[in-house]
Amino acid sequence: MKKVLISAGFLCGAVACSPLEEVGRAPDFTNSVTGPEYNAMMSPGFPATVDRSRKDVASLWSREQQSLLGDRRALKRGDILTVVIEIDEKAEISNSTERSRDGQKSMGIPSFFGLPQRANELLPVGANMANAVETNSSTSHQGDGQVKRKEKITLRVAATVVDVLQNGVLAIQGSQEVRVNFEIRELLVSGYVRPGDITRQNQITYDKIASARISYGGRGQITTVQQPAYGQQIADIVLPF
Repeated sequence: MKKVLISAGFLCGAVACSPLEEVGRAPDFTNSVTGPEYNAMMSPGFPATVDRSRKDVASLWSREQQSLLGDRRALKRGDILTVVIEIDEKAEISNSTERSRDGQKSMGIPSFFGLPQRANELLPVGANMANAVETNSSTSHQGDGQVKRKEKITLRVAATVVDVLQNGVLAIQGSQEVRVNFEIRELLVSGYVRPGDITRQNQITYDKIASARISYGGRGQITTVQQPAYGQQIADIVLPF
């Protein structure tokens, strides 16, 4: 009995027992005070200029972000901007190939210093060296392929500037989680942004994000039911047929 319990505990640890903790209750949100966005806002980095008088700070005509005419776009570590994701793509690919080949070869030795005639005497009845070798070959191949894909996603998410590179490019990262009943829908976005591509409304579209990584999925009871069982996933990888 002890060996059975040890084996079950080992299997539970290998397969991951965390989903068992969510039985009968909604999944928990990801901790928002341990991610790179929180760290970037807690340590925004050194200001570009430190020599400012009290008059400049209080003036409405200064160029600070908090002023009336200031640039409110995200420019430094810890700033927040809005990422607009509007994907409406459709792709259709159709390929058709056809290949055929016919070949015929024959080789004979009617005379070669009289040797074929002498060899004919030794060959079985009906065999001779006049048509020593004759081959025929034929190959044919046909292939058809078709791919249809359509994606449409419209989302908006707030991202945080987690780092400012030496060339001025901003590294951004954002996450959003929405829980409905027992299902959490999560949106993750990250990439690199040029400050000049950020609009006056402090927004940027996904197609202007370099090395963009966008993930939209979920976790919870519905997602668990839609996924194959762990044993089935392992069998699909291990079995060669």
